[in-house]
Amino acid sequence: MKHLYLIVFFLFVTFSYAQSGGGKGDIDGFKLYPNPVTNGKVYISTNENAAKKILIFDVLGTQVLETTILGKELNLSDLDAGVYVLRVYEKDKVATRKLIIK
Repeated sequence: MKHLYLIVFFLFVTFSYAQSGGGKGDIDGFKLYPNPVTNGKVYISTNENAAKKILIFDVLGTQVLETTILGKELNLSDLDAGVYVLRVYEKDKVATRKLIIK
């Protein structure tokens, strides 16, 4: 069963990267830290520091969080430990990363 989750996760990430094309590029200076998350908070920094729309999906592709942040700090204390896909939209650019919560 664990292998099935991993296969679904990697297919989702691959599909996500393919979908982020078409004029949209990776966000300049994108940094996500700490990863893995241990204290319930993650920090997202970019060169522009503009408002960011955040989407988080579990390994099955179900959206578990949608929010917008103006600063760098994102509170993830409501999410269970596990592996997630984090998608960040800033202006016309997109970044997709694997996020681990311990």
